[in-house]
Amino acid sequence: MTTAVLQTTYFGPVQWYQKLARYDLSVIEQYDSYQKQTYRNRCVIATANGLQALTVPVEHLADKMVVKDLRISDHNQWRRIHWNALQSAYSESPFFEYYADDLHPFFEKRYAFLIDFNEAIRQTICELIDLHPHVEYTKDYLPADNDFRDIIQAKHPQPDPSFIVKPYWQVFQHRYGFQPNLSILDLLFCMGPESVFYL
Repeated sequence: MTTAVLQTTYFGPVQWYQKLARYDLSVIEQYDSYQKQTYRNRCVIATANGLQALTVPVEHLADKMVVKDLRISDHNQWRRIHWNALQSAYSESPFFEYYADDLHPFFEKRYAFLIDFNEAIRQTICELIDLHPHVEYTKDYLPADNDFRDIIQAKHPQPDPSFIVKPYWQVFQHRYGFQPNLSILDLLFCMGPESVFYL
């Protein structure tokens, strides 16, 4: 049985969902320490002005917060800002209107914990893509050993020979060229039901 060890993600990148599609088991770490500028609470989309990071604000209650204990902050109307950014970026994509009703509730409903929010998102995205991964969560911290927690990073991604980037049509490709490994939302809105074959 092949196993991929991953960190939780907020509308994670295509590379992260590829692991769900290709491995027999995906184990999501929930006992690691929170770090800023990671996919745990951030996704990257392509907009008319270039790449844009959408970040879910979290409450810092201690120096080394365990990810499973991270609470979502409600300041700055981030839900409205994120949804407006997605509408602006993808309203012209082939499948935005098709999936909008399934995704809009994530920008209305309030979740207390980031890990619960991300898991609800993962389940919905997998349903929309018709992906059926076997996913488990760690019971204790799992020491790093040939896994993807340090490879799939927002700030300093590491080489991943198993992830070969293949271009697909993107809304602003004519302006910026193909932008690889964006949020799974980019693939979903641009490729729709064919997303599963891309993964």
